Amino acid sequence: MSHVPAVAGNEGVAERALSILSEHVIDAAEAVGELTLLVRRESIALVLRTLRDTPDLAYEQLLDICGADYPDRAERFEVNYHLLSMKHNRRIRVKVTTDEVEAVPSVTALFPCAGWFERETWDCYGIFFENNPDLRRILTDYGFEGHPFRKDFPLTGHVELRYSEEHGRVIYEPVRLKQDFRNFDFLSPWEGNWKLPGDEKAEGQEGGQ
Repeated sequence: MSHVPAVAGNEGVAERALSILSEHVIDAAEAVGELTLLVRRESIALVLRTLRDTPDLAYEQLLDICGADYPDRAERFEVNYHLLSMKHNRRIRVKVTTDEVEAVPSVTALFPCAGWFERETWDCYGIFFENNPDLRRILTDYGFEGHPFRKDFPLTGHVELRYSEEHGRVIYEPVRLKQDFRNFDFLSPWEGNWKLPGDEKAEGQEGGQ
C-alpha cells in the first residue's frame, strides 16, 4: 500500500477510507491535491456506496466515469470514477482495471447518472458493464464498427457513411482514401523545413552585408 501524505482538504481522508475499505483497496496515491484509490473490480459498487454513505466522507455526487487504454498491460483498460463531496468540498478518484472480456459491475443502482457515463465508456472503449439496463452506443452511429478510443483503433476507422441519391438513404461503405487528400504541400512552412520562393533574395542580402 502506497503512503499518502495528508494535504489541505484531504487530511485524514486516505487513512479513513483505507481503514474501512482496506480489503478492497489495492493502492492509494495523492497527486495535485487529489486522492486516487485503485480498488478491486468486483468491489467497485461496495466502495462507491461506502464513500457516499459514510458521513465523514460523504462523496455523494458522481461527476464522471471515463476510460483509459494501456495496451501493454494484461488488463489494458482503466475505468475512472470521479466523485465530489459538496459537504466537505473535496474530490476523490476511484479506479478499477479490466480487459476486453471481464465485465465491470454497473453502478447505476447507486448513481442513476452512471447509465449514460457507462454507455459512453462502452461505446468508446468496449468495456462491458454488467447489469447496466441500457448498454447501447451513445456517441457513435448505430452501424459503427469497433471502439474509437482504443489505442489500436485505426485513424481512418473501418467504414464511412454518405447519403446515396441512388438509394435515397444513408449508406455505409469501406473507407477509401482519395488521393486528393494525400497530396502534401512541401513548400509550406507547416509541412517541412523547405525554402519558400524568394528566400534566396534574403540570403543574398545577408551575404552582402
